[in-house]
Amino acid sequence: MPPLSIPDSNSGIRTGRNPSNLFAALPSLDAMLRSTVLASALSDHGHASVVQALRTTLTRLRDVPNEIPGTPEETTALIAALVNKILQRHDHSPVRPVFNLTGTVLHTNLGRAVLPESAVKAVTLAAGSPSSLEFDLATGRRGDRERGLVERLIRLTGAEDATVVNNNAAAVFLALDSLARRREVTISRGELVEIGGAFRMPDIITRAGAKMREVGTTNRTHLRDYQNAITTKTSLLLKVHTSNYVIQGFTASVPETALAALGRAHGIPLMVDLGSGALIDLERYGLPHEPTPMEVLKAGADLVTFSGDKLLGGPQAGLIVGRQDLIAKLKRNPLKRALRLDKMTLAALDAVLQLYENPDQLTEHLPALRQLSRSADSIAAQARRLVPALEQVLGDGWVVTTESCQSEVGSGSLPGAELPSFAVVVRSAAPGGGKGGGVALKGLAERFRSLPLPVLGRLHKGGLWFDLRCLEDEAEFFTQLAVLPLENGGAG
Repeated sequence: MPPLSIPDSNSGIRTGRNPSNLFAALPSLDAMLRSTVLASALSDHGHASVVQALRTTLTRLRDVPNEIPGTPEETTALIAALVNKILQRHDHSPVRPVFNLTGTVLHTNLGRAVLPESAVKAVTLAAGSPSSLEFDLATGRRGDRERGLVERLIRLTGAEDATVVNNNAAAVFLALDSLARRREVTISRGELVEIGGAFRMPDIITRAGAKMREVGTTNRTHLRDYQNAITTKTSLLLKVHTSNYVIQGFTASVPETALAALGRAHGIPLMVDLGSGALIDLERYGLPHEPTPMEVLKAGADLVTFSGDKLLGGPQAGLIVGRQDLIAKLKRNPLKRALRLDKMTLAALDAVLQLYENPDQLTEHLPALRQLSRSADSIAAQARRLVPALEQVLGDGWVVTTESCQSEVGSGSLPGAELPSFAVVVRSAAPGGGKGGGVALKGLAERFRSLPLPVLGRLHKGGLWFDLRCLEDEAEFFTQLAVLPLENGGAG
């Protein structure tokens, strides 16, 4: 029986076989549906899905008649196998858990922060049963879905009030639309940031119906630049923390304290977009300092926005804290309902914020912080444990070593911060990498990605690097190695 794959339609027809006879050997769709070989598929996937997969398979076989076996039994078996293969591909969710061994902790393409166990349990409870989402158990009346979360944010940040939306871009947009529509927003040219997905601050300001008033230069902005730009149309002073890049050298920026004082003198609110959303001083964990909402509010900011799924270590969300009267305006905006959080995200975010009320145990319970602050020595020891197992599985065609490397925070957080780490590196054993060594490495990376729980590394300096900073389930990683699909047992 031929392999369970359909070759390219240009592969040609083997000589000595009459295509018309081969077409005649193909069973009809109805005959296949009545046969016992698809009984399990019909039970598991339903009639409509099986019919669609059957039609695809029969059409492709008519295009490549040289792949049709000689006997009816073999033909039926081949069709059933191909149908089941199609159905299995459909079963795979596009969102699957993976091992993140890329060296980027808060990897945007991999979902950023991993939720703590308490947040996962909270999501499960919220999803699996009715809840008091918008019901006040004390009064028996309708309640506010954000009430508990807001109270926790007020305690943690010292803000007068707070609200939440579905991401930080939405938080900035809602604030601008509520406070600056048809008026001017003053912002430094050095803070007109772009983040992943081509999200640009100037575009958000314009879309919110506000007019952007740029001040200063790319590298230097002074208080007098803001002062000279204020007019009767100025509605907001906006300061954006450049969390995803660093400008070094001949630079100057205006601190929040000075901007806040200028705003108060003119009756203009100061809004600060912190982006990354650190809710604690990261220096206590050996990481670079990142401004916190508490620091910025204390400096005089009237509104602060930040993300939930970056340094905060929670689900995707945009958090807004600050003056009660300004927050009230945001809540009255009809856009607020369109941007609100669902019950599962609310439950997860509240569970994460609850962990911050006991900061001494944060690294124990918060995966993002635990991975960011993990010591290089513990990672090196783990790498040494993994090398023998990989050598045994990969065989003589590959060389497996332990090498030092630098992890990065990711998601535009703590730019330039280097996290000393260690990686297990796989290279071809052939001299100079062997003929087609790069192709072999790409194939090896693909086979690691095809594991039941895909393993993602990075190709770098002639090797496949697995940075182990984020590898916490070592036992599951070892278990998977036994089923690693390798071709020819090595690099070839």
